[in-house]
Amino acid sequence: MINNFWILLLGMVICTSYSFAQEQRFIDIEAGTYILGDTLSLDNPRRAVTLSHFSIAETELTNEAFAAFVASTDYITLAERYHNAMVFEPGLAEFRWLQDSTAYWRFPNGTSRGGIEEKMNHPVTCISYRDALAYCDWAGVRLPSLEEWEVASRAGSQTKYFEGVELDNIMDYANIWHGRNHLVADTTDGFLYTSPVKTFKANPWGLYDVYGNVFEFCEGSLARDQGRKVAHARGGSWWCSKNSCASFNSQYIGSVNPNASFSNLGLRVAKKK
Repeated sequence: MINNFWILLLGMVICTSYSFAQEQRFIDIEAGTYILGDTLSLDNPRRAVTLSHFSIAETELTNEAFAAFVASTDYITLAERYHNAMVFEPGLAEFRWLQDSTAYWRFPNGTSRGGIEEKMNHPVTCISYRDALAYCDWAGVRLPSLEEWEVASRAGSQTKYFEGVELDNIMDYANIWHGRNHLVADTTDGFLYTSPVKTFKANPWGLYDVYGNVFEFCEGSLARDQGRKVAHARGGSWWCSKNSCASFNSQYIGSVNPNASFSNLGLRVAKKK
């Protein structure tokens, strides 16, 4: 027989697990048929997609929210278990990253580059797709589908960016890399790596950081996955630039091993239907 103490404790855990999802502001997206993709893309061809109503978080998930999950569950991320997180430092050639055995979500660029103590309002990074699913299960939320993310990011537009954004003003809306290459540190916008959520302008539907800051895990598959479980992410990151991996838009779909952890990869959650 379960005594009252354990019933009370179980109730506290359940309430804690759902509180952070409830505290986040969610944007309601109406059911409807939307035009997605691009005529030149094999991964994301132009097409009409009909979606049911859903709600999506206005910001990327923060270190503070993930810390609450860990405190409640004692969860250990894959980067902590396998010491295989990939990080970046200025001076590396294009598309080169370092495996840092000390890096994980509390030290997303490795212990030598400092922790998140003063960055609790930055998006959590160095988490894998598996870690993202664990958080969602605890918080009573889910990852958005590839199509849902694109609809929310476009905010009614049928172009590469949401209305009002061009390459010449992307810096007002996205934390991206402004340097010609990655050999020299770039803090043009005040940030070398991640920035606090809501630092840059929101899209017309009220979503922040849909371009830049961190790639965001989504659910879904592509033809090139060929039946394998591949994690996909969207939106670009602080590392992306006009000259390298200009994926800070509503069309590009990135791919990564479900067990991989990078310091420019996080998540935005959606509400369960």
